Amino acid sequence: MSKATSEDAQLILRLYELRTEPTMRKARSYIVGEFWPQSAADLLTVATGFGSPENAYWRQVISYWEMAASFVLRGALSEELFADSAGELIFIYAKFSPLLDKLREVSPTAFSKMEEFVNSSKEYQGRVANAKKSIAQLSATKAAKAS
Repeated sequence: MSKATSEDAQLILRLYELRTEPTMRKARSYIVGEFWPQSAADLLTVATGFGSPENAYWRQVISYWEMAASFVLRGALSEELFADSAGELIFIYAKFSPLLDKLREVSPTAFSKMEEFVNSSKEYQGRVANAKKSIAQLSATKAAKAS
C-alpha cells in the first residue's frame, strides 16, 4: 500500500465537498434511492431523456463517479485513499451493471472508468458482489411493500 499524500487528502476532501452540493445531493438521492429500473428500457428512458430532471440527475452522478475513478486510474489520486470512501461508486456500479450491455448500445463508454476501477482489484470486485446481494434484498423489500 502506498502512502497517501497531503494532496491526495485535499482532493478527497474536495470530492466530498462536491458530493454535498445541494443539487448533487438531490441527484445522488434520486440515483441511489429512488431510481430502480426494472429493465434496460427503464434505464434508457432516464439515461437518454435529455431535458428531464431525472436525466440531469443521472448525468451528474454518473459523470461525477466516472471523473473520480479517472483521477485514480490516471494516478492523480491515491487508490487506497479513494477506495476507503468509494462505497457509493461500488453501490452504483453494482446496481446498474446488469444493464450496462444495453446502455452501451447507445453510450459505448458508459461506466467505463468505474468498471476499470472495480476490475482493478479482487477486493473491489468482492465489494460489488456484496453490494449486489444488498441490492437484491432491497429490491425484494421494495417489491413486497408495493404489493
